[in-house]
Amino acid sequence: MDRLPTRPLGATRVGAVGLGCMGMSHAYGERDDEASRATLLRALDLGVTLFDTADIYGQGANEELIGRTLRDRRSEALLATKFGIVWRDGVMDARGDASYVRESCEKSLRRLGVDHIDLYYQHRVDPRVPVEETWGAMAELVAQGKVRFLGISEASAATIRRAHAVHPVTALQSEWSLWTRDIEDEVLPTCRELGIAVIPFSPLGRGFLTGGISSAGAIGPNDIRSKMPRFTEANIKRNIAMVDALTRLADQAGVTPGQLALAWLLHQGSDIIPIPGTKRVTYLEQNAAAGLIPLSLSDLTSIEAAVPRDAVSGDRYGSSHTGAAGR
Repeated sequence: MDRLPTRPLGATRVGAVGLGCMGMSHAYGERDDEASRATLLRALDLGVTLFDTADIYGQGANEELIGRTLRDRRSEALLATKFGIVWRDGVMDARGDASYVRESCEKSLRRLGVDHIDLYYQHRVDPRVPVEETWGAMAELVAQGKVRFLGISEASAATIRRAHAVHPVTALQSEWSLWTRDIEDEVLPTCRELGIAVIPFSPLGRGFLTGGISSAGAIGPNDIRSKMPRFTEANIKRNIAMVDALTRLADQAGVTPGQLALAWLLHQGSDIIPIPGTKRVTYLEQNAAAGLIPLSLSDLTSIEAAVPRDAVSGDRYGSSHTGAAGR
């Protein structure tokens, strides 16, 4: 396939489709480091240059895997990692005090085996710490040359503005796909006003939009989706009609439903760089090819009619996650 076109990210450019690396070490079943390494290296060959990880993924194992695999091709990759999610008594929480920011950065630098992090995100906003304190510490990391660009994840429009007043926000990472469109109301317009790139995670609806999940039985017990409301048997049965409609459109276009969902997202603006996750070369190649699919206005209208906004059954997260945007 042709090499991916690029899109702007801060003062640099990256491939129009990035690679979410979480599932290689965390949340989606058993690890397969050999397959993951092959996928990471193939990504660079395709022009996928934005690699997204976090200190919480595999308790640091994901950063170590990426660092080892890409060491000899470091100059070709833009490495993004995150800090700020902590678990307290089995419930996801956030931490953003200045000392924790500095400590987390040093640990990520060591695990990645690099002298600087290209894009450093606040993974979740700590409600107990003013975002100005967190971002003041992050800005110091930039001044020290340990970080190039700063980002924030799953934040409200108001919080993004407060962070941006301390130091420019290069990227906002939030869930966005055909079946999760919350950020379109306030967050996306704010990012565009401030010149912030948008990095959608789970752009394939955690795999649901690929058509590969037809029952809860297809999801293993070690898979994070087994605890998510949208993936109960009842909600899967309600939501599958949308995927069937999307699949019919994809068949007409000669692509997969996942590719069509990604192409729709890419056509929402040149400031959007989705990061579909996979540890398999086959799916990586399909996702990258979506960056080359042209869509007309009529196509976009048909896709949105197939998966209507607000028609999805089930919340994004269960009670153990604080993952909703808005802080």
